[in-house]
Amino acid sequence: MDTMTLTNEQTDVKILAPHPVQAGNARVRDLTPAQRRAVMFAQQQVIRAREAKKAKAERQAALSRMWQAEDAEQIKPRIASRKHEAAVESKDMSLREAIGHVLRDLRTRDHKTLREVSEKAGVSLGYLSEVERGQKEASSELLASIAESLGLSTAQMLRMVADYLDSLEV
Repeated sequence: MDTMTLTNEQTDVKILAPHPVQAGNARVRDLTPAQRRAVMFAQQQVIRAREAKKAKAERQAALSRMWQAEDAEQIKPRIASRKHEAAVESKDMSLREAIGHVLRDLRTRDHKTLREVSEKAGVSLGYLSEVERGQKEASSELLASIAESLGLSTAQMLRMVADYLDSLEV
């Protein structure tokens, strides 16, 4: 009978002996099923956020490569064609259109979107677009705000407009 008791005690000892635990399982073992689902959901969100960040970085790198290629290969033909277009339109060019042309040229040269400039300048996107197309007269305060959002002073921007108009007359 003693042997029988001993065997039961040995069996109990074997059951109580700690199992080898892998990293991370010890914490998960103590969680309720709802907590486990919450942890898994959080882990999936982290993975999705990392993937989104990686995709955004890849898109930004692709845009940078595209802009560099465009700047390197097409800047000279683009300038020549714009001067030709400007020479044809020089007779009918108004100050409003010249300001719009210069603002759009500055914005595209800096690879900024209409949305970025409009948010920084505190102007609606549609109104900024109309100013760039020469369809709306912008107030001096508005022009100052747009120029500042492009990293220029109002005087610098107006000098560029004057230079543009001078180049049309030549």
